[in-house]
Amino acid sequence: MAYKITDTCISCGACSSECPVNAISQGDSQFDIDAASCIDCGNCANVCPVGAIVQE
Repeated sequence: MAYKITDTCISCGACSSECPVNAISQGDSQFDIDAASCIDCGNCANVCPVGAIVQE
């Protein structure tokens, strides 16, 4: 089950640098997680300052 970034994302980029497989990238209005690349480690969710990353 991959993680996803919700609309509460503030585009701070903290999650992107924590992803060991580079599954997170800047989208048009917020960061996005490539579900096919996500390994469900949870690193991104643990560092998100606004709790915008949840498991799908």
